[in-house]
Amino acid sequence: MATSSLLFALFITILNIRMVMCASCGPIIANDEERIHVALNLEFLEAEFFLNGALGKGLDTIDPSLAAGGPLPVGAKKANLDALTNRIMEEFGYQEVGHLRAIITTIGGFPRPLLNLSTENFANIFDEAVGYKLAPPFDPYMNTVNYLLACYLIPYVGLVGYVGTIPNLVNYNSRKLVAGLLGVESGQDAVIRALLYEKANETVLPYNITVAEFSNHISQLRNRLAMCGIKDEGLIVPLQLGAENKTESNILSADANSVSYERTPQEILRIVYGTGSEYKPGGFFPSGGNGRIAKGFLAKD
Repeated sequence: MATSSLLFALFITILNIRMVMCASCGPIIANDEERIHVALNLEFLEAEFFLNGALGKGLDTIDPSLAAGGPLPVGAKKANLDALTNRIMEEFGYQEVGHLRAIITTIGGFPRPLLNLSTENFANIFDEAVGYKLAPPFDPYMNTVNYLLACYLIPYVGLVGYVGTIPNLVNYNSRKLVAGLLGVESGQDAVIRALLYEKANETVLPYNITVAEFSNHISQLRNRLAMCGIKDEGLIVPLQLGAENKTESNILSADANSVSYERTPQEILRIVYGTGSEYKPGGFFPSGGNGRIAKGFLAKD
């Protein structure tokens, strides 16, 4: 236990050092539309991953007008899911269609960005999370547990992004829109985390890694990529991070007062690009995100 506490303290120290060294953890100057457009990129990502995972088809079949002629996602396909999970993910997919429509009709949109939902991309992310190459490579579409772990990668990033966006919004309609989006995104993340927590101590085959350990690796990866401290926690945590320091269960990730963490646009881009830099695209967005903020960072690369 002492060793575990020492490692935890070392991890906190390293993150705090990186946060101090990072020149871009603070707010940026942007209007409501520009801030919400950062989230629109993630809504496209979620829509395509959930729809394809549950139905084997995406926006170009469900509502092509929302894609606005953007390129087809790379590698998205039907996942081998049990009936319950498939029904949940189908619902989530349709919810994301609604989110896209709500944003586009309220503030305007842009064409779907190029998305990489390939097995190879997920395998690279999971390799980076655990710190070595998994053998065989991680396949998010292989079974229910793998798909849920892959889902763990995505909605939470949008959730903390929305939490960070709302205080900076000026217009009532913008605040109303994002508050409504945040409510459903939070619910999606809670469902995914609860489904995974039920399996927390199960070993993910063929790897000698439990579901909870995978969640911790992924959360730590996102903290490292964002470079602005701990704003992401796995399913089982040290008591220091549990609710009121009294529980190691962590079905809902939150701060010391059980209030949701928040992230800035640049933190979000660092995570979904998988590069740790808002200036360098990659990961889920091989050509970068769309919108003024994302394009502005890319132009400075």
